[in-house]
Amino acid sequence: MACSRHAAACACPPRLRFLQFLQFLRFPVGEPAQVAELSDLKAFVDKYEKLFALTGAGCSTDSGIPDYRDAGGLWKRPPPMDFRSFMDYPLRRARYWARSMVGWRRFSAARPNAAHFGLAELERRGRVALLATQNVDGLHQAAGSLHVIDLHGRLDRVRCMECGLLRPRGELQRELEDLNPQWCNLEAADAPDGDAELEGLDFSSYAVPPCPRCGGIVKPDVVFFGENVPRTRVEATLAGLRQADAVLVVGSSLMVYSGYRYIKAAAQDGLPIAALNLGRTRADGLLSLKVEQPCAAALAWLTASGAVPPDAAAASDAAALSRS
Repeated sequence: MACSRHAAACACPPRLRFLQFLQFLRFPVGEPAQVAELSDLKAFVDKYEKLFALTGAGCSTDSGIPDYRDAGGLWKRPPPMDFRSFMDYPLRRARYWARSMVGWRRFSAARPNAAHFGLAELERRGRVALLATQNVDGLHQAAGSLHVIDLHGRLDRVRCMECGLLRPRGELQRELEDLNPQWCNLEAADAPDGDAELEGLDFSSYAVPPCPRCGGIVKPDVVFFGENVPRTRVEATLAGLRQADAVLVVGSSLMVYSGYRYIKAAAQDGLPIAALNLGRTRADGLLSLKVEQPCAAALAWLTASGAVPPDAAAASDAAALSRS
């Protein structure tokens, strides 16, 4: 289910918004190599009927959410918070929540881009059977994808590490702002984890509210470095992979093992693997096809160019668009 922050802001159906988006999008043309790559990607998607899609941070960059790594797969900024630092060091935990509080408003305002809409459209056309995402932004669901596994959790929820109480992130945001009004108007560059780059500040006075039920430590409901992806989530993803006849990677360098493990398993099972990603991936040697183009533009071209001809429902959507 799409998170409420997206659903409330987007009144029309995701597919109708996608069709509206396509009306003004300029597709990549001109460079023969680019066109050839996109044609190869279209042929790949047309050929296989049960795609397992795996997405990463590059899928959300056109929504204004920064990614983690450069084209060579190296960190663009210091690595994200790790689990033990968050749990064991109150000052580091305060720093995390201060950065998160400042960055949350922009992160929570992010909307799906053509990459999200394109994958939702491929699911609607019966091509994408399961989408496993390493992202924590909920934008795939907001775009209309129904069969999504959030491998690393969701930032729009927080969980108590003692009693397990699960709450909306927006509720905690109000508490953080009430306790730390002097931090509310800070301006800072966005960072990939829904936070902001606050450096050189004293976080010792930043107040972090405990769990309202038991007083325990509250943590975003995401998998930090040093944590394991829940076993049930891993098993559900592997089960979906076993039902697939090919794999499509979108916007991921696959440097983190929690995503790479599925590509490794797919290769061992002999599944064809295509990747749409700018720059090097950890799985380059396992790929059947690699397309180095921006995810949003490539997926918009792919879905608009007729990969898997639209059915009667698509014609109905187009008619609705013409009347809007």
